[in-house]
Amino acid sequence: MQSFYLAVLLSSPVSLSEEPIAPTPMTRQDAKTDSENTETESDNSMGEFYQLYQKLLVITLVLTGIIFISVWIFYSLNIALNYLIGACTGVVYLKMLAKDVERLGGEKKRLSKTRFAVFIGVFVLATQWHELKILPIFLGFLTYKATLFVYTVQTAFIPDS
Repeated sequence: MQSFYLAVLLSSPVSLSEEPIAPTPMTRQDAKTDSENTETESDNSMGEFYQLYQKLLVITLVLTGIIFISVWIFYSLNIALNYLIGACTGVVYLKMLAKDVERLGGEKKRLSKTRFAVFIGVFVLATQWHELKILPIFLGFLTYKATLFVYTVQTAFIPDS
């Protein structure tokens, strides 16, 4: 007898409110097949992804230019060029990360770790070549992190129009 009540409870829709549940009429959009809805959502999501990627890339390049000129003025051209090497490495890293994220879901199930090779390669080069300074290169690499901070603050305080 208890299994009968359990089966009835599980087969009928449950509402947490006091209002009865009534079926809604089917609209044209609901009548689309699941594959059409998935393709539309996927295209929309990828469009948003490409817009976000372009925005992050532009912010990174603007920050890189501002910081490069500032370091050149306040320190030296050598330190500024070291910073620029790190910032360019960060941009390459960001592009590789975006390419990995783009492939995620369709072809791949996980992000690859090969983009870390660029990061490690630049720092190995910096430690072996005595004209390169590690700290400016590292801070230049972190410019893409500053981009994420700027984007977050921009999104929180400046609403989209």
